[in-house]
Amino acid sequence: MTKAEATGMTEAAGAAEAPKRIMIVEDEKRIARFLQMELEHEGFVTESEENGRRAYERIVQEQYDLVLLDIMLPDMDGLEVCRRVREISDVPIIMLTAKDDVEDKVNGLDIGADDYLTKPFAIQELFARVRAALRVHKANEAGNRDERVLAVKDLVLYPGRYEVRVKGELVELTKKEYSLLEYMLRNKPNVLTRDQILQEVWGYDYVGDTNVV
Repeated sequence: MTKAEATGMTEAAGAAEAPKRIMIVEDEKRIARFLQMELEHEGFVTESEENGRRAYERIVQEQYDLVLLDIMLPDMDGLEVCRRVREISDVPIIMLTAKDDVEDKVNGLDIGADDYLTKPFAIQELFARVRAALRVHKANEAGNRDERVLAVKDLVLYPGRYEVRVKGELVELTKKEYSLLEYMLRNKPNVLTRDQILQEVWGYDYVGDTNVV
């Protein structure tokens, strides 16, 4: 094995072992701090937020591997946070709440939560559920990478389903319109020329007027 190959393997192993980032959304500071300490002791990197609206903004703007989400939160409750996050992200969400109402649990799971724990809970059970949620998400991600959504503000495109929604409402598009939108979303940081769009969306053999773009 060459030195370059060994270095590459070491770097790959280091990348694979990067600690998972967990967002704790909990307005009771004592509980939030306890969860942070316990999770960090297990090797996770944690951040916390006590306001529902701010938590939603951070979840969709930053990169987290899992979210622990309380239901009773100021400005935006946990159920609404979960519903909105699910419109644009498949990040694992475990609901944490003092409520032991079956309807609350059903609502949380129906809008996209991956799991549900009622306070008080054993910390070892939480660890087990966190690990399970991360394993399931990793397996789903590996087996269905094309399902990752593309989003800009209220517009969300689901590549695996050929589906586009704006503010949750389904938008009907022609095949060409969909292809054009997907190409632009995948290249949203870049300035695209008319020729690039023609080649990628209409195809290299297109011989019509370039004004079609």
